[in-house]
Amino acid sequence: MRSNVIKGHQGIGTGVKDATYVEAARWGKYRGWRYVLGLVVILVAQLIVGTFASALVAIAISGQEGLAAYTQQDFSAIGSVGGFLVSMAGFPFFLAGILIAVSLIHRRYPRTLITARERIRWSRIGHGFVAWFVPLGLVEGLGQYLFYPDSFSFTANLATFALFVPLALILTALQTTTEELFFRGYIVQGASTIWANRIFLALVSTVAFTVPHLLNPEAIAGGWLTIFLYYFVGGGLVLAVVSLVDGTTELAIGAHFANNIFGFLVVNAVGTVVTTPALFTVSQYYATFHALSMLVIVPIFLAIAYKVFKRDKASELVSQNNQIGRR
Repeated sequence: MRSNVIKGHQGIGTGVKDATYVEAARWGKYRGWRYVLGLVVILVAQLIVGTFASALVAIAISGQEGLAAYTQQDFSAIGSVGGFLVSMAGFPFFLAGILIAVSLIHRRYPRTLITARERIRWSRIGHGFVAWFVPLGLVEGLGQYLFYPDSFSFTANLATFALFVPLALILTALQTTTEELFFRGYIVQGASTIWANRIFLALVSTVAFTVPHLLNPEAIAGGWLTIFLYYFVGGGLVLAVVSLVDGTTELAIGAHFANNIFGFLVVNAVGTVVTTPALFTVSQYYATFHALSMLVIVPIFLAIAYKVFKRDKASELVSQNNQIGRR
């Protein structure tokens, strides 16, 4: 999505130009060393502080047994809700690292990781959610039930599910938005200072997104097919491309949230990276089915996102204060 902005240094408003969130990378202080420093801050916040926070939550839940469960990545000893909390505990620090990098190191608004507009369009985030949730529900929900009916079971504890819902909504939104701000936002913007070619930017973002997921149980179980179709294409490349086409990460934020909340709340499979008290549980993770499902989900997602929901052509002027010359 493109929007009209005033181009130039602070206080020197000259021509008007269409800008995307990628171009917003040059509105603040954007020398290469700043992106290197920003990545260091973000990765320290995620990998060191976030890991420590997850360990503390595991200990708080179940003492040394909880710590052992976290170390072995086997949360059966602390329960599905406990495992979910431990898995999500590091994301507030991951997000804090991103906000510190953008605000203090690059001296621009964190909103520019999402859009070059004055305001985030929540409706477009909603479009992304619906466009992904609908085919996901039909293919991985109804489709999986039709192919593997004996593996489906309805939750035995609706009280636990009801208590888990608000927790899942809040923490999943935090998790998926943080990942979008980093992989489709910060990584793409940083790479654009090297080369603004869209193919290059899409590939850099997709590889950066895929690599951390290689150790997930789903990737190990499904091998190269799951890695390529489920993570590289479905989870990475498609969302990177639509972000570059739209000029914002709004659509990707909605789609990513839809994908994860469906797995956490609606249909969860045993053997996935996070086991939750979802409404339905599948007793086995069918890796090939999930990988091939991307071949159906992606075209339907694109059709809904761009045919059912039309892109808003209206634009808004962006404050010159967002645009500070290179320093």
